[in-house]
Amino acid sequence: MPQARIESLDHEGHGVAHVEGKTIFIDGALPFETVSYTSYRRKPTFENAQATEIQSESFMRVKPKCPHFGVCGGCSLQHMEFTAQVAAKQRVLEDNLQRIGNVKAQAMMPALYGSEWGYRHRARLSVRHVAKKGGMLVGFHEKRSSFIADMTECHVLPKSMSDQLPALRELTRKLSIFDRMPQIELAIGENITVLVFRNMEAITPEDEAHFAAYADQWGVQIWLQPKGPDTAYPLYPKDAPALTYEMPEFGITMPFKPTEFTQVNHGVNRVMVERAINLLDPQPGEVIADMFCGLGNFTLPIARRGARVLGMEGLQQLVDRAFEGARFNGLQDRTDFKVANLFEMTEEWLDKLGHFDKMLIDPPRDGAMELVKSISAETGPKRIVYVSCNPSTLARDANVLVNVKGYTLKSAGVVNMFPHTGHVESMAWFEKE
Repeated sequence: MPQARIESLDHEGHGVAHVEGKTIFIDGALPFETVSYTSYRRKPTFENAQATEIQSESFMRVKPKCPHFGVCGGCSLQHMEFTAQVAAKQRVLEDNLQRIGNVKAQAMMPALYGSEWGYRHRARLSVRHVAKKGGMLVGFHEKRSSFIADMTECHVLPKSMSDQLPALRELTRKLSIFDRMPQIELAIGENITVLVFRNMEAITPEDEAHFAAYADQWGVQIWLQPKGPDTAYPLYPKDAPALTYEMPEFGITMPFKPTEFTQVNHGVNRVMVERAINLLDPQPGEVIADMFCGLGNFTLPIARRGARVLGMEGLQQLVDRAFEGARFNGLQDRTDFKVANLFEMTEEWLDKLGHFDKMLIDPPRDGAMELVKSISAETGPKRIVYVSCNPSTLARDANVLVNVKGYTLKSAGVVNMFPHTGHVESMAWFEKE
């Protein structure tokens, strides 16, 4: 069985080694370890592999807390000490900026992170009847598989939710549509937990009674979703209070629906928003753009500091909800929202929106290439804060901002939104000097 010496981690948390000129990405391996491995995917220039035996352990290796680690695909780094995970993600960001973006930040910001356990306030749990495993399975998929992990606990979920996993298996077993209900979406707000059951057939009165009993026992709301996310509706209780999350530093209460996108880690979201606003430093009288604004997670805190803000998003439904959030927080006079396909932005279209003193960009994993290409090198905003969920597309876009548009990358740093996973959230501050 081949062996390799691990040199670093990649952006997905795999150990990286080089064997006979080929790059090997090895699951379950940490830097400075020597491991035996078995390849499960071979390409001319690289291989994907699984560590089968650790010949010499890294000082960063710890015992995983979860008994399902290694089978469940929800986490990939529980075998790595928590602060070492954060440091490794910071190195991934620095490497991407240099290698892909040909840029280097003047300073690296300290990493932002919160609790390492119980942080996940959003999740999609798969549901499947598997007779060979005793009935219903409720949980995340196994690694590199469509099978569902046989889970009885999950430590990245809040304990109140982890404790419910066995009870959810029992509930789904009782339902008439147990084999026509592939997913349960979890959404947790301030003192409210919603479970959205994706029902592909109508439920019976007996099912409704089971749902009501479960909701009363566990103190949750039950919603049904017969088709797309827009069809989700409350089943029990009918008059349940709405989900919200708080940003007390800005006096903001954000209402949201259980199928709408919000950050999974409420605690880290608060410190992330606070850092972004401090970097942006909005002032009364300034006009600021919030690109890919979503529900207004950054828009409303910017407005609370006195600036006027234009939020732009690709879906009319999200823009409507952002308007509602602004009204809910009394910020409708300082905010405006527009629908725009920011992936097809042009310099002419951006110019028609008028001058912006500053800009916040918070795109999905694909990044914001067309948007940054459209920013004028002469009249563009003097300051840009870029919040990224993919360091490679951040680096690609930073290359344009620095090497084409003339911005300086003042600082960058990671935000550990997803502990025990390889996911790297990050933030960068660009200034026109």
